[in-house]
Amino acid sequence: MDDLPDEVVWDILGRIKKTVDKNSVSLTCKRVHKLDNEQRKSIRVGCGLDPANEALATLCNRFRNLEKVEISYSGWMSRLGKQLDDQGLCILSSSCPYLKDLNLSYCTFITDAGLSRLASCSHLSALKLNFTPRISGCGILSLVVGCKNLRLLHLIRCLNVSSMEWLEYLGKLETIEDLCIKNCRVIGEGDLIKLGPSWLKLKRLQFEVDANYRYMKVYDRLAVDQWQKQWIPCDNMLELNLVNSIISPGRGLACVLGKCKNLEKIHLDMCVGVRDCDIIRMARKSSNLRSISLRVPSDFSLPLLMNNPIRLTDESLKAVAETCSHLESVRLSFSDGEFPSFSSFTLHGILSLIQRCPIKELALDHVYSFNDVGMEALCSAEYLRILELTRCQEITDEGLQLVAQFPKLCILKLSKCLGVTDDGLRPLVGSHKLELLAVDDCPQISERGVHGAAKLVTFKQDLSWMY
Repeated sequence: MDDLPDEVVWDILGRIKKTVDKNSVSLTCKRVHKLDNEQRKSIRVGCGLDPANEALATLCNRFRNLEKVEISYSGWMSRLGKQLDDQGLCILSSSCPYLKDLNLSYCTFITDAGLSRLASCSHLSALKLNFTPRISGCGILSLVVGCKNLRLLHLIRCLNVSSMEWLEYLGKLETIEDLCIKNCRVIGEGDLIKLGPSWLKLKRLQFEVDANYRYMKVYDRLAVDQWQKQWIPCDNMLELNLVNSIISPGRGLACVLGKCKNLEKIHLDMCVGVRDCDIIRMARKSSNLRSISLRVPSDFSLPLLMNNPIRLTDESLKAVAETCSHLESVRLSFSDGEFPSFSSFTLHGILSLIQRCPIKELALDHVYSFNDVGMEALCSAEYLRILELTRCQEITDEGLQLVAQFPKLCILKLSKCLGVTDDGLRPLVGSHKLELLAVDDCPQISERGVHGAAKLVTFKQDLSWMY
């Protein structure tokens, strides 16, 4: 090792991915230890950091070129010692001049005072906060004001963030590219308009409302009518992920759906108020769409949008099939409690996607309209490689046996399907067609029945879901 140039040793260390392996190699000699200290760019610490502030200071002094730091106290209990506090963030800001990426999870001792210390980290471009209950909007504002290069901001279960000045200031910077807001109860769909000109730069938006909190609140027509329209185009938006959101006609997020001309991936999960016209507008604008995931809510009784047609139909799927010629992944799901006759997508609509788009991955959950006729149609799906069927109770052994005729299928996942038995898998046994077969909680399929049906087989059976 003594004869190797520093660059070669750095390259060797860079190829070692596991931290425990890097630590072992660094102990082989003083030279490797020194070079590892210089080369180490990231660390991940948590409950084992005790005493927290002193231990972090030692690590920062050893690794002077840290760019990424992750601190997670998941599973923390008081007997594990005191958590990292505001003084710890002060140490980070002063000892890590190259810090670019910071992830704080379950750090319950950190307050706005500590977060404001990070404002001096001029290189900070990515910040993730997951359950930091003492952080408020004031703390985030102080950080956003200081960190002018912030491109990624994730706020997950930050329950104390109420003021929205930080969101407005962040929008004026026009630097944010990846914004994730999940289960931050006070931040609503109407607040996102404050991003202003940053909508033009945004590439990824994840917005999720706490379902339990959402349905406890009362939404009236007047409150939603106060939401502003979104006039700024979202030309750089590549991924849009909305969960438990309200889509109000002509306002808020409904406007965004029709402004993403480069959108590649969209996920709408239990979004109340989504209409055919919203999906049609999105499809016509987003011809580069490669992945669509729709989970339709079964509870249409919310008084908010009773006067609007909020049930998606085949018209949405046909519009996607006609205009999104690059579509590769389709996931359709109906929430628990959906009655079979109430499914808004018919077999005809689903097959229009299969027939007109190069679908490689198809996942159906609680889609009662998909049956053996649909399975027969998949025999001509020349691009299909992954098929996931969950609670598709109209599929029988006759349909399942057709899987052996699917041209390129290599992964099949079955879950909670009542109508299939070992007989349905028999044509696959010994065929070596599938790379992976995963069978979960299908009561009429036995472990013996899946043996030899794929190169790799996983089998689980927990029938508690039936009772």
